[in-house]
Amino acid sequence: MFPRGRKILLGVAGGISAYKSCDLLRRLQDEGFIVDVVPTAASLNFVGKATWEALSGRKVITDFWSDVESVPHISMAKENDLIVIAPTTADLLGKLASGRADDLLTNIVLASTAPKILVPAMHPEMWLNSATVENVKILQQRGFFVIQPGEGRMTGSDIGVGRYPDSVNIITEINKVILQSADLVGKRILITAGGTREPIDPIRFIGNRSSGKQGFALAAAAASRGAQVHLVTANTDLPLIEGITTTHVETAAQMSAVLEIEFPHSDALIMSAAVADAKVSNYSDIKIKKESLDRVELQKNPDILKSLASGKKPGQVIIGFAAETSADFESLEKSGHAKLASKSLDIIYVNNVSDGAIFGSNHTQGLIIDSQLNVIKVPEISKDTLSDILLDQLASKLG
Repeated sequence: MFPRGRKILLGVAGGISAYKSCDLLRRLQDEGFIVDVVPTAASLNFVGKATWEALSGRKVITDFWSDVESVPHISMAKENDLIVIAPTTADLLGKLASGRADDLLTNIVLASTAPKILVPAMHPEMWLNSATVENVKILQQRGFFVIQPGEGRMTGSDIGVGRYPDSVNIITEINKVILQSADLVGKRILITAGGTREPIDPIRFIGNRSSGKQGFALAAAAASRGAQVHLVTANTDLPLIEGITTTHVETAAQMSAVLEIEFPHSDALIMSAAVADAKVSNYSDIKIKKESLDRVELQKNPDILKSLASGKKPGQVIIGFAAETSADFESLEKSGHAKLASKSLDIIYVNNVSDGAIFGSNHTQGLIIDSQLNVIKVPEISKDTLSDILLDQLASKLG
């Protein structure tokens, strides 16, 4: 079973078999997929918007001119890992083959780089028409996956090839296609994000500038590649990622407690959170008056990452992060090698946060160093891109 987190866009064209896509939607949800439904205007004559919203549990946009401020044809093209159009009518096959984009669904298809699966369903004469045959051939040459229709009774008394396939057959084909880009299916990935806070009193705390953006980017990317993701996040205000388990913590001790429980059951840990090195030893449970706030006594926090790494099982992989203020890559590499060895990590990403860089930004740069001492220099790239690079390394380590 696929974990929640992988998203499918289900397009529904205007054929009588559109009602069968209601069952397909349910079966996809049973498989763990999050499904966005985009019906064409013609299909709404067979199955209405309210039905799709009730079954999917998600808002359904039915035309190109709704929610224009979110640019849905672009946002939905980017958000979904796979597009399935079931049924695909002869008319829609012709539109797609000619590259037309005159409604929301065809615009999404044209804007998406995700794999696309078409489920043709129509009368035998239409399916066997030379125009349809040629359109299917064109789409297959462009990389579309076309599921052969079934054979049986059609609308009325017609019998032949062109029938909407059974949902189980469609899902079998979907799983075959999506496995090609799901290299972390079946893996349980534990990811930390944000920065811990150590309280001084009920009002004040010691903290850091971590926004959690890198950890959240890693969690989203891992889920999209099929992993079962548990995100442990400290003091972030980022929106929850649908389909993954998220635990909120505040202090290093709270984060450690969650990780100690979860890590033994995980295939990998990606420790991108900025954990406070020290906590206040003279915490006051009442507010300290300003005139009395002349000293804060600190004691070291346990090294969570080092502790977990010392007890890791064969096959488990740990990726650590290190924020440094070294201005050159040579110093970063030296620091990275030292921390990789001292914490017994498989991979470390070390970056330069001088002058407020990286924290809170959508971009990053640094070095990736693995246990074989291979070094990858990372120029300034988005944190989303770094996520995929690190997950490529992780997938390789996990075999």
